[in-house]
Amino acid sequence: MPTIDRRRLLAASGALGLSLAARSAAAASAAPPAPVARVEVVKDNYFGETLEDPYRWMENDKDPDWLPFLKGQNAHARAILDAIPGRDRLLARIQQLSGDTAVTAAVQRAGGKLFYQQRPAGADNFKLFVREAGADRVLVDPTRLSGAAGHMSLDWWRASPDGTHVVYGLSKDGSEDSVLHVLTVADGTDLAERIANTEAANPSWLDDGTGFFYNQLTGAVDTPERYLDSQARFHRLGTDPAADPILMKRGLVADVAYDKIQAPVVVAGRGSRYAILVLGDVRPESRLLIAPVADAITGKARWTPIAGFEDEVTDFDLSGDTLYLLANHGTPRGRVVKTSASAPSLAAATEVVAQGPIVVEAITSAADGLYLKMMDGGVSRLRRLGPDGKVADVAMPFDGTISTLTAELREPGVLIGLTGWLTPAGIWSVAADGKVADTGLTPRPAIDVSAYETVRGFTTARDGTKVPYSLIHRKGLKRDGSTPAWISAYGSYGMAAYTPAFAGRTLALVDAGFIVGYANVRGGGEYGREWHKAGQLANKPNTWRDLIDVCQDLCAQGYTAPARLAIGGRSAGGITVGRALTERPDLFAAVIDGVGWSNPLRYVAEQNGYGEEPEWGAIAEKAGYEALKAIDSYQHVQDGVNYPAVLLTTGVTDPRVAPFHVAKMTARLQAATRSGKPILLRVDYDAGHGIGSTRAQQDREAADTYAFLLWRTGVAGYQPA
Repeated sequence: MPTIDRRRLLAASGALGLSLAARSAAAASAAPPAPVARVEVVKDNYFGETLEDPYRWMENDKDPDWLPFLKGQNAHARAILDAIPGRDRLLARIQQLSGDTAVTAAVQRAGGKLFYQQRPAGADNFKLFVREAGADRVLVDPTRLSGAAGHMSLDWWRASPDGTHVVYGLSKDGSEDSVLHVLTVADGTDLAERIANTEAANPSWLDDGTGFFYNQLTGAVDTPERYLDSQARFHRLGTDPAADPILMKRGLVADVAYDKIQAPVVVAGRGSRYAILVLGDVRPESRLLIAPVADAITGKARWTPIAGFEDEVTDFDLSGDTLYLLANHGTPRGRVVKTSASAPSLAAATEVVAQGPIVVEAITSAADGLYLKMMDGGVSRLRRLGPDGKVADVAMPFDGTISTLTAELREPGVLIGLTGWLTPAGIWSVAADGKVADTGLTPRPAIDVSAYETVRGFTTARDGTKVPYSLIHRKGLKRDGSTPAWISAYGSYGMAAYTPAFAGRTLALVDAGFIVGYANVRGGGEYGREWHKAGQLANKPNTWRDLIDVCQDLCAQGYTAPARLAIGGRSAGGITVGRALTERPDLFAAVIDGVGWSNPLRYVAEQNGYGEEPEWGAIAEKAGYEALKAIDSYQHVQDGVNYPAVLLTTGVTDPRVAPFHVAKMTARLQAATRSGKPILLRVDYDAGHGIGSTRAQQDREAADTYAFLLWRTGVAGYQPA
């Protein structure tokens, strides 16, 4: 890894730092002061070690100081962000870019119809459409159900195989707390049934479309039990959901024992007599069992084991009597095997696709073969296993990300969602002969990208590992260290998170002079299970140190410099940026921590907690405690340190990362820092984790984020007087 001449970089940035410090003080003096959080130290003893938590009270959202703290912090942040010169102009450009861009999130062919979820150009929310005989019409429009009291979001949906009905979930204010509905496609009207607590419904229709399997949560909202002990049920159309039989829950079937964090989901095979019982948690792999679908419906199935967690099966395809399994044990990039649904045996299964140099991410079968979605270090590929047993590559029109892969058993070819950094997302068809064509389902935005370019590079991390990254910037960039840069990273759950996706509203920041970049750090899935495990549990420090090493490399190459450098992460990416911040506060001018998991040691107090243990560790075990302490940014904040400027964000209905994480992190940083640089907490009272946010909400958050970055990296035109 190239070394950095720290003296040169720090000397060059000294005047900028003094200027920004003065402007920070000026901006803060005009804003209402941030409330100082009440300190009530709670001491916890873990395996002989005592840790102090000064803001434990924030975990109780009924505490009388909780809402005043959030409101006061947001008012302080709001006043400072609104006063940044150029923010309104920036918002206008963001609104133009996002408004010009239609986004298609999902697509399905069923019963001779095409169903698709799209946010049309200019629209504020996603809608569900059906295309039949060349005509499109809206089936579900959450915007019509929204009002002054909050907004509704379409969380998930699935059309019946015959295309006559759609089961879908709606939730309020980005909470993801879905209520299940069923509509009749012919006239768009809803059936009478409603089923609550279906956030993770994962509905699976019977082949004849008369009913579906689904998962239902049983724990109360906003409690640590929310996602524990969920149950699998079956609903027959037109019947009372209260009478839906419970097919699987913990303790119901003596022969099927499992942990409380695992959710049971029943999946009906396509054109098959069988159904698969999937027992899954936060891990990429699942435990699989099989039974006749007729027995599963009644709750009297005798489930035959197919694979355990130790087999690391991460996907399957059941069509007729043929069962394909994507197995990773001993083959960390995946191999595909075939067995019989009537007599399944992983041990005796026939290998049909051997492990290769790139990762098999997902599989699905069509009339012309089995399609394989591949991952090559952050770039998607597509392959097809034909009836002749040969595997062929399907040439993509450009390097990008395959976001969706959908097929019908009786039709050849597949539909894919495909996008690149500078190529807008679209739905493309892949024919049996390998021809790939844009369906035109997603209109192309009138956004000229000719002024921009992308760079894909690799940093040699401190242990010798090659870590990929991607950069987007305007053409003609001078690598003299003067360009501001914002580098984001994630690195969790084995997910390849920051793969090519159309820059869209991010181009507003690039237009203002920024490099926008993404580091594919360890903990993700860019190179398979080994890459994931190298950033998991006790290996998690590799994740944030990969980000640090990429940032140092970019500085050494002259792309940017510490006084111009910012990092960002969301959700579990809050671990990545939070620990990079606390380990190397000198390296960054600004940090964006979006709905970040900042205090993992306290997962026991939130609804999305216990289910995370396989990824991070269990607090009841010494090794788990050590791993959790290592990733806990809140516990690593130290008094008297010159921390960079930090913008933290949360949504009060967030079901995935409880708001107390960023609130506690905000309070701790504000009390500890001696730099005088702003630590701001932005709160959205009509949002959760961001998944159900409207376009307008996303635009406003982007404007605040970009304005903050431009201000804190010293870009002219964004500095308060």
